[in-house]
Amino acid sequence: MTNDVNEANPLGYEKISKLVPRFAVPAVISMVVNAIYNMIDQVLIGWSDVGMLGIGATTVSFPLTTIMTALSLLFSVGCAAGFNLNLGKGDNAKAGRIAGTAISLGVIAGTALLVVSLLFLRPMLVLFGATEAIMPYAVDYTRIIIFGIPFGILSTIFSSLIRADGNPRYSMICMLSGAAFNLVFDPMVLFVFKLGLKGIAFTTSFGMVITAVMGAAYLLKSFRAVKLARDFFRIRFEEAKTTLSLGLGAMFNQAAMTVMQIVMNNTLRVYGENSAYGNDAIISCVGSINKLNMIFISVVVGVGQGCQPIIGFNYGAKQYDRVKKTYRTSMIIALTASLAVFLVYQLLPRQLLSFYGNNPDAFFDFGTLFLRIFMLMTFLNCVQPITASFLTSIGKAQKGLFIAMTRQVIFLIPLLILLPRFFGLEGILFAGPVSDFAAAATGIVLAFSEMKNMTKLQQ
Repeated sequence: MTNDVNEANPLGYEKISKLVPRFAVPAVISMVVNAIYNMIDQVLIGWSDVGMLGIGATTVSFPLTTIMTALSLLFSVGCAAGFNLNLGKGDNAKAGRIAGTAISLGVIAGTALLVVSLLFLRPMLVLFGATEAIMPYAVDYTRIIIFGIPFGILSTIFSSLIRADGNPRYSMICMLSGAAFNLVFDPMVLFVFKLGLKGIAFTTSFGMVITAVMGAAYLLKSFRAVKLARDFFRIRFEEAKTTLSLGLGAMFNQAAMTVMQIVMNNTLRVYGENSAYGNDAIISCVGSINKLNMIFISVVVGVGQGCQPIIGFNYGAKQYDRVKKTYRTSMIIALTASLAVFLVYQLLPRQLLSFYGNNPDAFFDFGTLFLRIFMLMTFLNCVQPITASFLTSIGKAQKGLFIAMTRQVIFLIPLLILLPRFFGLEGILFAGPVSDFAAAATGIVLAFSEMKNMTKLQQ
């Protein structure tokens, strides 16, 4: 049965050198365009009437976006991994049940997050690090963007399933359509209609709706691997367990990023208040850099997600040489991108920050330090996410979860709390490279261990 499946599916026989670009490039493009949109969003706000405080508002509301993304990854990564592993084994019915269960769970989770966020909006923003000056802008922005949450979760699940179905190009088109809507209408709502942050929030939410609707249309009419019967959408314990276990690593990685952002914002607020820079400038500056860094992270994550169907299918089909070659290829691509970004951060920090408008000198001075010190180990930042995606793709959920937690939970968050007590703002800056190096080293050890296991399985 497995051999027949391999012969029918290009994932099982086509050259890895052709498959990786075919699947990774669309995933990278779709994620990078969305990251660029988020950065341009900040740039436009920086040049608008609301300026630096508007940037601060989107910064303190960003943890809510990462919570949404964490839930999206829990269902989408777990669903795609389980879907492809079962396709590789030839169990199409179970693959379909996993897909339907993940979609139903996404609807429930998205609706729950929307309701909770509306009920506890102001306390939530205080927790996220909003200062007194930033709070009114943050409320205006977040109150509207909340309504896009269910569609954002579903659009991520749909895109992962479309890639798993062997159509990364349409998955890319879905993601690009929502981003394109935002890129066209954001300048209009800011500079023509003068709607400020409320207008930006509306276009962002509607962009999520567009992507979700396009993804749903594909699954209903064009899904090739499995016909999604109505019964597949009934939540089953076994399929839910498979999805959640395989998606926990990606979710915890993103959830840890949320906690890290909250800790970072509050640490900056406390230690920046009496500094030469001021906490409003520091929070806005770091938020801008994080949006900028999302472009790089999107490249790495896109490579990992693009390779996931190839790795999962071939591991399920016991073609371990193809699994190892795909991992090596994805790591080479990601390392090349990481080195290029590292050089830009070190050589052109002030030029990058100048995109965000005519902000105070404190914004540029601290931003330059942050890019050159906190981001010092950027060239190694690809190891952890690529390895976490690899481990999840082969069904090693616990190892994937562990490596996903290394950078933020095990290393960075404790360092952000501990080092500033002794070194003030400088402690925050040095927490970045220390945690990045430790996470990369851990990822390398786990990857080599798994490669040895696959070699033994081949004997």
